[in-house]
Amino acid sequence: MVDAAHHGILAIIVGLLLFTNPAMTSAWIAWFIGIYWLISGVMHLVSLFIDRTLWGWKLFIGILGILAGVVVLEAMVQAPLLTTIGLASIYVWVLGLQGVIFGIMQIVLAFQGGGWGVGILGLLSIVFGGLLIANAVQASLVLPWVFGAFAIVGGIAAIVMAFQLRKA
Repeated sequence: MVDAAHHGILAIIVGLLLFTNPAMTSAWIAWFIGIYWLISGVMHLVSLFIDRTLWGWKLFIGILGILAGVVVLEAMVQAPLLTTIGLASIYVWVLGLQGVIFGIMQIVLAFQGGGWGVGILGLLSIVFGGLLIANAVQASLVLPWVFGAFAIVGGIAAIVMAFQLRKA
């Protein structure tokens, strides 16, 4: 119960910070991402000494994580605002590509007997994914408020669930 409530409170705080000071909070999140990727890459390489299964993927992911972390951290030192917007733009691109791929899969499913509803949702997914890709920088500038709203709603939900679990 305590962990869920604490996570909910932390999410609400981060959400409020994203609303009240989006540039600074986004920059701190970018620093966190860079540090996380660096540490994650090192840990993947260390895991090679413990478990050699899938060693090629672990080596690849480890090196990629270290490189991504170093690039982000170095860029944050040089141009923090530009790097923050760049990371957000990459995230928007990934979301857009996911939307397009998901939409294509839904349209294929619709032609295999999934129905018109699935096809229409697939088409909408492709359109919205394409809009995100075409306007990645503009969408990335709105991202702090979107994440802030999700963090606040998710934090409230986590706190409510924690108290419901405590009752049960």
